[in-house]
Amino acid sequence: MAGIIDKFRLDGKVAWITGASYGLGLAYAQAFAEVGAKIVFNDIKQELVDRGLEEYKKLGIDAFGAVCDVTKEDQVEAFVKAATEKVGPIDILVNNAGIIKRIPMTEMTVAEWNQVIDVDLTGPFICSKAVLPSMIERGHGKIINACSMMSELGRETVSAYAAAKGGLKMLTKNVCSEYGQFNIQCNAIGPGYIATPQTAPLRERQADGSMHPFDRFIRSKTPAQRWGKTEDLMGLAVFLASEASDFINGQVIYIDGGILAYIGQDPGNLDESKFQAEEESDLKIYE
Repeated sequence: MAGIIDKFRLDGKVAWITGASYGLGLAYAQAFAEVGAKIVFNDIKQELVDRGLEEYKKLGIDAFGAVCDVTKEDQVEAFVKAATEKVGPIDILVNNAGIIKRIPMTEMTVAEWNQVIDVDLTGPFICSKAVLPSMIERGHGKIINACSMMSELGRETVSAYAAAKGGLKMLTKNVCSEYGQFNIQCNAIGPGYIATPQTAPLRERQADGSMHPFDRFIRSKTPAQRWGKTEDLMGLAVFLASEASDFINGQVIYIDGGILAYIGQDPGNLDESKFQAEEESDLKIYE
């Protein structure tokens, strides 16, 4: 019987992370590689793939990357074929690629709506469909979907994103329902607000020295009173990709510092001074 630590290893497993040239996808790939997985990834443009390959090289990871639009079934099938021939059959799929358009619903065009739904919901369907036959044949597989707090909550200007992420939650449950009998687990990670280069401007101090209003809002809604870090997501990703999670299926696990469990406090009650050192340290990472 394998020891408990061994159950978290991914030695020899092939992990495909979509849209993993940077950001959370890159963090997931790094975590998988550290516990022995082989990494394959795609992105929508060659310059993004090249950027990703350079980042993986810096991390000492020999990754396979190629251009592939997750909304195009023929491209996805070609990518899976090439990755399988080059690296091996895919054992782990992380449906990480996604977009958001912050547009009031009455101003959003059907084309804009469709683009978000296509990338954030139809893309995971297409990619999952492409890897499931091999997983069924081999009797094991892990699919991890990128859900969101918007899988549970609504917010102004994100109607298409919330609809897609709510749909992705139910797709997660349905893959579990259909293919759990083949020892395939499909679960999802629901990140809260994560400190990344893209969100750094929302955490900068204002000209008068006060906190950014959105930073204050998020901290007041979060029991942990901080933003998440990419490393906060890495352990869960490894767990859901590993043998240790073989009896967990159809679940969305939220890493949000407690936001979904908390009604929040008055933002005016926050003690701004306690966050100053943390903010300065955090922002230096992205300079």
